[in-house]
Amino acid sequence: MKKFEFTEEIKTISLLFRTATLHRIRAVEEFGLVKVGDLGGWIEKEENLSHEGKAWVHGDAKVFGNAVVRDNAVVRGDAVVRGDAVVRGNAEVRGNAEVCDNAVVCGNAMICGNAKVYGNVMVRGNAEVYDEAEIFSTKHVLVIGAIGSRDDFTTFYRDKENEITVKCGCFLGKMDKFLEKVTQTHGDSNYALVYRAAVEVARLQIDLSGEAPKNVRRGKTYVDGTMARE
Repeated sequence: MKKFEFTEEIKTISLLFRTATLHRIRAVEEFGLVKVGDLGGWIEKEENLSHEGKAWVHGDAKVFGNAVVRDNAVVRGDAVVRGDAVVRGNAEVRGNAEVCDNAVVCGNAMICGNAKVYGNVMVRGNAEVYDEAEIFSTKHVLVIGAIGSRDDFTTFYRDKENEITVKCGCFLGKMDKFLEKVTQTHGDSNYALVYRAAVEVARLQIDLSGEAPKNVRRGKTYVDGTMARE
C-alpha cells in the first residue's frame, strides 16, 4: 500500500549533465506523526522514499538521484540527500545538511546544521554530527558511550577546518574547549578522567590527514562534481 502521492507542484534542479525534476509529496495514509493530506518535501522518483515504515521527507528537504530514505528515517528542513546515499533506521538528516555519494546514515544517527557526509562512509549508532562537519571517511567520526555524568553518548568528528569537534549533551565545540568545560564542571573527578580518556582515544582514532575527493566541492554540490542551481 502506498503512503504518499505526487502533487502537481514540481521543482527543477539544473545539474551539469542533466536536469532533475522534483515532485512535492502528499501523505495518503496516516503513519507516525504524519496525517492524511500532509504535504511533504521533494523527491525525484517514487523509489527515493519507501512506502514502508514511517520514513518521511518534510518541509523543503530534497531527495533525488538514486538516494533512498527508508525504515523510520526522516529528512527535514532544507536538507539534501542524493546520489546513491541511503538514510535508514531511525536516522535523521535536517537543517542544511547534505548526504551524498555512497554515504549511509543509519541507526539513531543525526546529521544536521551545515554538515556534509559523502564518499563511501557510514555514520551510525548514536552519532550526532552538527554544523560544519565534513565527513568522507569512516575514520572521521567516533561515538563513545554511554559515559560521563550524563551516562550518554559523546560524538567526535572531523569538521571543515580539519579539526575535531565534540558533541556532548548541550556542549558543541572544539576539543580544547571541551577539555576546559570538563575541568570547569568536573575538576579531577572520575567523570573528568573518563572524558579526558575519550578525548585521547578520539585523537588516536580520527584521521585528519586525508583530503576531500577532488570531484566533491563544498556547498550544494552533487555527484561527480555537478553543481545544482534551482
